[in-house]
Amino acid sequence: MSDLGKFGVWGSRYEWADRIDGVAELEALGFGTFWLGSSPESDLELPERLLGATTSMTIATGIINVWQTEPEDVSRSFHRIGGDRLVLGVGVGHKQIDQAYEKPYPKLVSYLDRLDVPAEQVVLAALGPKVLKLAADRTAGAHPYLVPVEHTAQAREVLGDKLLAPEVTVVVEPDPETARAVARERLAYYFTLTNYTSSWLRWGFTEDDLADNGSDRLVDALVAHGNPDQVAAQLHAHLDAGADHVAIQSLNGHFAELAAALGLKR
Repeated sequence: MSDLGKFGVWGSRYEWADRIDGVAELEALGFGTFWLGSSPESDLELPERLLGATTSMTIATGIINVWQTEPEDVSRSFHRIGGDRLVLGVGVGHKQIDQAYEKPYPKLVSYLDRLDVPAEQVVLAALGPKVLKLAADRTAGAHPYLVPVEHTAQAREVLGDKLLAPEVTVVVEPDPETARAVARERLAYYFTLTNYTSSWLRWGFTEDDLADNGSDRLVDALVAHGNPDQVAAQLHAHLDAGADHVAIQSLNGHFAELAAALGLKR
């Protein structure tokens, strides 16, 4: 696997499919990886276009959905593209979305068994300890999504020396109430997905924290917000807790300011 860098950018394929030049600009700012979210298709056509538009940036899927793709198709696409700048993030999605969803852990194991891609080029979307352990045993590491910094610390213990690359959502906005309003608008969807709500409850949050699209305490734990320097400090907290790389999902842009605050080199 190529070096992901300390910081990358996470973006939905629906929002970035027509912004290929924008990903090249992120590379120019010094971000090491672009994570293409929202279940990229098995032909990997969009990741291939992103690789063609960049020169050294790693392109990762965040994540390939095991219910929506066949591992043989993904394997053929991976080998068609080639190179070490492509990383496959693989995950089980959500039972509220994927109609075939049942017994996700055996499905994930079976998918890995059939996936003909080098283990060092694969990471798993992992929240709980069981899938984190699977990521450590079968892949290069884990790519958790929407987790507090405490999760990063525990994930590091489970993963050992394997890659830990959490996604962290951010809002570059100094006014806390304004920032939380932006965050809640995005988080509303995730409060319908039990993979996430169950994870947050395991981390000591309560049903009251889940009401009305999240208490201030929960929103502040999941979404870094403030001016660029304040956001950068919250991102560095994940590195301090054991992350190797942080995938930044900014809900309001400001990537140049974030790159400067993070000290990224162009």
